[in-house]
Amino acid sequence: MQKSIERIAGDSDGVSYEFPVFRFDGADKAAPSAYLQAALHAGELPGVVAIDALMPMLNKAEAEGRIKGNITIVPWANPIGRAQYHFGEHQGRFHLGTRTNFNRGFPLLTAPDAKFLPDTTFGGADQRLKSRLVQLSLGHDIVLDLHCDDEGLAYLYVHTSLWPAMADCAAAMGVDAVVLWSEDTDGTFEGASIMPYQNASADVAKLDRRVATTVEYRGILDVDGALAASDAEGLYRLLAMRGVISDATLPATGPFKGVAAPLENIDMMPAPRAGAVLYDVKPGDRVARGARLATIVHAPGEADGRTEVFAPQDGIILTRRSRRIIRAGEDLLKLVGDRKSSDARSGTLED
Repeated sequence: MQKSIERIAGDSDGVSYEFPVFRFDGADKAAPSAYLQAALHAGELPGVVAIDALMPMLNKAEAEGRIKGNITIVPWANPIGRAQYHFGEHQGRFHLGTRTNFNRGFPLLTAPDAKFLPDTTFGGADQRLKSRLVQLSLGHDIVLDLHCDDEGLAYLYVHTSLWPAMADCAAAMGVDAVVLWSEDTDGTFEGASIMPYQNASADVAKLDRRVATTVEYRGILDVDGALAASDAEGLYRLLAMRGVISDATLPATGPFKGVAAPLENIDMMPAPRAGAVLYDVKPGDRVARGARLATIVHAPGEADGRTEVFAPQDGIILTRRSRRIIRAGEDLLKLVGDRKSSDARSGTLED
């Protein structure tokens, strides 16, 4: 295993950012390669600790000569966001200078070739970081971007062109749900990982064998040793199953038994009033149309001081907010409905 340090120039003299990159060289040049990164939203740490638990497994595989394909790992993908604090509170989701989500604005290349990357000489540090992350990931057959939600199940975002071929990956990782999407106009990292291959020749695209996904490892507070070990085992199973690692001791993985639904089926459920949230449901609950999902206490102690929120259709609760204070119009939860949502906002990749 080799460790290198990437440096990103800041936006003023004397300021720069750096992050480590770990590389394992595979013994078989024809074997699939893999790229893993975590904490693109810098405060989302379940993927960071999962990688920490995965590394000893990869080191052991390397020592035993079982790494077949090249592996590149970036455990802290966003040093800019990692350094952002405002009045003692970490702010790692949006770049404070541009107000842009760190998982937006990635270059969507027309082909998997670094020569098509934009010139960031006069761009901001966040643009330089995004361009470099895309460059590091280009050419890998497997690209995993590890995130988490507020409170939620473990789930994947997967492009429709990769499904159901990626069902074995979802099963290996032990996730509960898969959200299928087809269009990315905002430049997410996942979009930047799959779009260059959409118009490529079949031998380059390899869509039946390609893996590109945003992994949502439950909630932001689920930073736990046992969960990290379980997630690391899931990542290891995926790499072994797809031929990046050789391991004859692993038992066979059964079929994916979770929920798979198009992004258009998601209802985000905006809060009708500002106030305190009392949830009636938790992630994983199955609800029927008309079931009460939450109550907003907006005028405590007054006869009409509560507003109830009801399910617009049958479905599964995928996520909910970790904070219990909410503004009017903010989303309360993600409901994966059995049918298409009537809310047009659900047609875009939300993370």
